[in-house]
Amino acid sequence: QVELVESGGGLVQTGGSLRLSCAASGRSVTRDAMGWFRQAPGKEREFVAAVSWGGLSKYYGDTVEGRFAISRDSSNTVSLQMNNLTPEDTAVYSCVVDSGFARDMAVNSHKINYWGQGTQVTVSS
Repeated sequence: QVELVESGGGLVQTGGSLRLSCAASGRSVTRDAMGWFRQAPGKEREFVAAVSWGGLSKYYGDTVEGRFAISRDSSNTVSLQMNNLTPEDTAVYSCVVDSGFARDMAVNSHKINYWGQGTQVTVSS
């Protein structure tokens, strides 16, 4: 069993930045991909970013490409640097651990077994 705890959410103005962090515990996730999804009220869950177990391969959703950066800080932690935030980025951001490939995370969210509780990010206009 894997427990995921996110931190770093909050309120920021348009154009600002936030850094989210996620720590995994319970078992080793050294060989697992990690990533982030988000969900805004009334909207479907959206893939944000994924990083491979080695930290070298990174993938981003179209709406965040060029503004967000995911990194594997250690074997069991992942962070998401979010820059140039807009009100459209307002959502609950959830960390995930995925035993599949990071490149497939965007389309295989239904197969992901481990999800964090989520952290709220609110961007004011």
